[in-house]
Amino acid sequence: MRGPLFYSKILLFGEYGIIKDSRGLSIPYNSYNGALKTTQIDTPEAQESNRSLRRFADYLAQLPTDQVHFDMATLLKDLDRGMYFDSSIPQGYGVGSSGALVAAIYDQYAQNKITVLENLTREKLLTLKGIFSVMESHFHGKSSGLDPLNSYLSIPILIHSRDHIETTGIPSQVLTGKGAVFLLDSGIIGETAPMVSIFMENLKDQGFRRMLKNQFVKYTDACVDNFIHGDVKSLFSNTKKLSKVVLNNFKPMIPEAFHSVWQQGLETNDYYLKLCGSGGGGYILGFTQDYEKAKAALKDYKLEVVYQF
Repeated sequence: MRGPLFYSKILLFGEYGIIKDSRGLSIPYNSYNGALKTTQIDTPEAQESNRSLRRFADYLAQLPTDQVHFDMATLLKDLDRGMYFDSSIPQGYGVGSSGALVAAIYDQYAQNKITVLENLTREKLLTLKGIFSVMESHFHGKSSGLDPLNSYLSIPILIHSRDHIETTGIPSQVLTGKGAVFLLDSGIIGETAPMVSIFMENLKDQGFRRMLKNQFVKYTDACVDNFIHGDVKSLFSNTKKLSKVVLNNFKPMIPEAFHSVWQQGLETNDYYLKLCGSGGGGYILGFTQDYEKAKAALKDYKLEVVYQF
């Protein structure tokens, strides 16, 4: 048996800011996906995934049932039959590997689940986000629930604030366009929990909070707005400002080897970099008005195009 596919996601804007009620924009990224499989495959990966799913099942069994109820008997029976999560989504890369897994488990085993085919009111979206947040906390310690939500719905999600989210449309890609959003592979696996702890620690500092409100959130909100309305010129101007603020204030989240690469983009305007997810490794997001130019400047790194302008 193989369940439906759930895709990876990319939070284009809003990392860290959404913890403090900035806007955010999350889009599905169909290059990577995962599905639950119950075929007896005895690879070490399948066995490790099965063990990990058993730990997750133990966690789900003790969740308060007023929020969500799972068919635990069927889940445990499937795990005994060797079920695992067959995924091409790289882990620790900020593209939602645990989010896709959470979406798959909810889809398969939640009772009275909210389905994608329903009229998704704001209440239903918030209920789903709440359930996913509790489920995904098993993996990260603290989760907004947005990654699984994006994976589950497979449509762009616009975050206005913590309790105001909606599905949204984004301008169609211009496949002949020169500009692009791309992923740069740092070659390092990132861990979400330690990065979030550093951020929470920094929040105790008044200067950091002020910078967050007056610069980080301001530019993030502007970028979301520019992207949704297809205002490419303003988007690049605001992304540059955001990139600079991140380099100056989120250094621990940027792998050291990339500090100069980040700076180089700001100086040459060939590309601008920003965090993809919590940072610390994994992918780094790049924005460029001329992908060929960016590719030449970053020829030592592996790049993947996400969206074309």
